[in-house]
Amino acid sequence: MMAGMSSMPVSATPTGYVMDVQMVPAICSLYPEYAKKRKCLEGYSLNITGLFPENPQGNCITNSSAKLSPLQAKVVARVMPDENSRTALWHHIGGCLPMNASQYFRTIINYADRLKVPHELTDQENLTMSMETLRAKFLKINPQLPANAIRFNCSGLHSKSLLTAVKVCYYSNGQYKNCPANIVNTCPHTLTIKGTY
Repeated sequence: MMAGMSSMPVSATPTGYVMDVQMVPAICSLYPEYAKKRKCLEGYSLNITGLFPENPQGNCITNSSAKLSPLQAKVVARVMPDENSRTALWHHIGGCLPMNASQYFRTIINYADRLKVPHELTDQENLTMSMETLRAKFLKINPQLPANAIRFNCSGLHSKSLLTAVKVCYYSNGQYKNCPANIVNTCPHTLTIKGTY
């Protein structure tokens, strides 16, 4: 073991990560408490809630700073508009990551920039389609993405199953990987994508 490395906890190198991409119009309509958040007020269609270790070990809380340079904060705000949410996220999981906050948020931006999203997720119209059709659309525009590297989460509203999140799985080196068994689809065969407003 190299000198100075012994203070790094064993859990600090996750075997993989899961990026959680939130469908903002669906979340804003399902949960009134979000209505005053910037992502709802400004009409965001997508929001990244975080990049999580796929199997976090123990307590991941950190007191290290989540402060970003003004330029980096502006770049990160494109996909994570709420600064308080970013700070809370870092303090909640930073202790299980082998990087500082600046590196963590840079990693999220790199992953977000590389992932292409079907236009149906950012349209203004409500759309209903099968989960497999949506998966096929992701795979067509992301050739390196394995079919099992993506999961869809839904919540019900008036007998419809609204798509609330897309989860994408990665190896620790940033390559796509099949999602582990604990990351599951929660959507039925047919789902509704809420249009932007």
